[in-house]
Amino acid sequence: MSAGLKVGIGLVLAACGVVLLFSLAFIHRPVRRLLSGALQGLCALAAVNILAGVTGVSLGLNVYSGTVCCLLGLPGVVSLLLAEWLLGR
Repeated sequence: MSAGLKVGIGLVLAACGVVLLFSLAFIHRPVRRLLSGALQGLCALAAVNILAGVTGVSLGLNVYSGTVCCLLGLPGVVSLLLAEWLLGR
């Protein structure tokens, strides 16, 4: 992975974090919602990897995919699946 791609991914993740912090400032029980979204994302990532033998689709667990799944939850997992499909790993 090139340095430019790593910087781009880092900037996107930082922007997602800033948006997440702003949105958490305006909702009731922000910590509970943050933790439940992160847990849902990690469970969805685990489910995708558990069902990889049946579906043939898997996502590697690394710093980037874990961060996306924790910050964005289920939409993050879907985004990773779409990115893998479009980029054709």
